[in-house]
Amino acid sequence: MRIGLLTEGGYPYVSGDARLWCDRLVRGLGQHEFDVYALSRSQRQEDEGWIPLPPNVCRVRTAPLWMTEDDEAVLGRRARRRFAECFGELAAVLSGATGGAPTAAKGSSAGTSTPEADRFANALYGLAELAREEGGLVGALRSEAAVRILERACRAPGAHRAAREARVPDLLAVAAHLERALRPLSLDWYEDAGLGAVDLCHAASGGPAALPGLLARHFTGVPLLVTEYGVRLRTHYLTAPDAPPAVRSLLAVFHGRLAAEAYARAEIVTSGNTHARRWQERCGADREKLRTVYPGMDARPFAEVGESPECADPDTLVWVGRVEPAKDLVSLLHAFAEIRKRQPKTRLRIVGTPTGSEGTAYLGHCRTLAAQLFPDEAEGPHADGDNPVSFEEIGGPELPAPADAYASGAVTVLSSVVEGFPVNLAEAMLCGRVTVSTDVGAVVEVIGGTGLVVPPRNPRALAEACVALLRDPERRARLGAAARARALELFTVEQNIEAFHGIYLEIVSRAPIRRVALDEAGAPLPFAVPAEDHVPIRWAAPSPSLVTRDGPGWATGRPVRATTPVPAPEGAR
Repeated sequence: MRIGLLTEGGYPYVSGDARLWCDRLVRGLGQHEFDVYALSRSQRQEDEGWIPLPPNVCRVRTAPLWMTEDDEAVLGRRARRRFAECFGELAAVLSGATGGAPTAAKGSSAGTSTPEADRFANALYGLAELAREEGGLVGALRSEAAVRILERACRAPGAHRAAREARVPDLLAVAAHLERALRPLSLDWYEDAGLGAVDLCHAASGGPAALPGLLARHFTGVPLLVTEYGVRLRTHYLTAPDAPPAVRSLLAVFHGRLAAEAYARAEIVTSGNTHARRWQERCGADREKLRTVYPGMDARPFAEVGESPECADPDTLVWVGRVEPAKDLVSLLHAFAEIRKRQPKTRLRIVGTPTGSEGTAYLGHCRTLAAQLFPDEAEGPHADGDNPVSFEEIGGPELPAPADAYASGAVTVLSSVVEGFPVNLAEAMLCGRVTVSTDVGAVVEVIGGTGLVVPPRNPRALAEACVALLRDPERRARLGAAARARALELFTVEQNIEAFHGIYLEIVSRAPIRRVALDEAGAPLPFAVPAEDHVPIRWAAPSPSLVTRDGPGWATGRPVRATTPVPAPEGAR
């Protein structure tokens, strides 16, 4: 099978999102071929290069989403008119302006599409077809005419209030964002020698990464699989909170319509947990298409710790993660103050690095708070003081690897107020550690009944749960063993690869035939692909010519032909 893996700001770049997951997937499915189509986010990402690629990656094609170079495509009068119609319809959908009676988009399912969804799809694929004919639309999308079309849509009857209040700077910002998001329309990836030659497109995220898959499906009928370990639309809602209301409103509609279109056209949509799955369903995904495939984690680095639970310090709590305000370390420190009143010998190890300038400032604030809550304690008048809270990073002599951090404590704590899939909790479970967590994101789904869960921003409840486990070593051991068994069953690389392998086969088995084997005279060969043809050896007979139609490429191998006459049995006539 030949898979077109679509990424945006991710694999195969060294600093890419979901890089590790994609690399494990490609290496784990070595029996299949992968063509990687990657959209980069910055010059720095390009300069850092790629990670080493396995031999089953046959092709890598990249395109930047950050460059401002024009495609030099000059539109004639008729093409400009078509662009104005399609982009005007797109702008009308974003602004909420009224329009004519919409027609059903190509490939839409009766009963599942809405008039606005059809208008958006018609405009999107109309722009894609124009870009294919003219060699690109980067210049047109960046032109003054595009801004004027957007302005007319915002001033048209029926437009939303936020759109009507858009000023020139707001319109320029929206137009620039749309040009970047729609840049895949101008790529030459959709011919028969490109994405048209793959059996399946697998988008590693939503948003711009799924757009090439939508176009491949539109132009050549290649089935699409969308995977989101973090729902891209949710990420957009949570970013740029200080943007003007008009900008946020228009872009929210665009990304919402794009996500709904990807969900509608995809054969299957997968998420990393039920929390993300609910988001996908709220954003328009059909429940029957949704599958949950947990992220795959390498259990080998945690095996030694998981098999030796007695190495833990029974009086130590451990927190591991990225230091940022969403992790709510302030509540953890206040909870630890209550824990120290009941268990005076308890220590807290905070292991993590800050993310960005905001994280660095937050780490400084937490250090100051810890010094105020827990003055350095000394055993005698001539001994140095020691703070029961330590701030550390992985990679030093005491904690060379993440497994060492989890091994150092009896209980792992998570105090977040916002969380997706809690990777750190799954790692602690692989180490056989019992956990105390706040009830956010997919926490309950991940730990099952193998840990304690408390409300977020509730230091007293967090402290009571930690004290209960610190005072009960038998319960800690029992829950830790159950946590390790659950993690090994659900969250390993092997289960992730096996799940996607099954999904690939399911999608391709339902896809229409897109290639037909022909003989030397150009006539279709009956029974051209018997089951024996899948045996991985070379047959001596010449392979037939292939015509690109509609169907999976793995079903168009060489037909079996006898190369040596088979003698008839004696007495046969």
